[in-house]
Amino acid sequence: MDLSLLKLVLQILLAVFGLLTILLVLLHKGRGGGLSDMFGGGVSSSASASGVAERNLNRLTVTVAVLWGASAVGLGIIETML
Repeated sequence: MDLSLLKLVLQILLAVFGLLTILLVLLHKGRGGGLSDMFGGGVSSSASASGVAERNLNRLTVTVAVLWGASAVGLGIIETML
């Protein structure tokens, strides 16, 4: 595989994982104030998500964030090779 093609793929993955990380972080339940209250998070505090759903969201957020970091490191390695 050509390095410039690999660089392009890693740049696309970095952008996609970055946007997914932002989206997943904003989906988390607020801990009191902040951006989640702006979208009605404080109003629906009695209808909170189950513990399993919150844990799965945490795992997915961490996984996507680690993939974002790995693609950033990979892109940095490719940049030093070029």
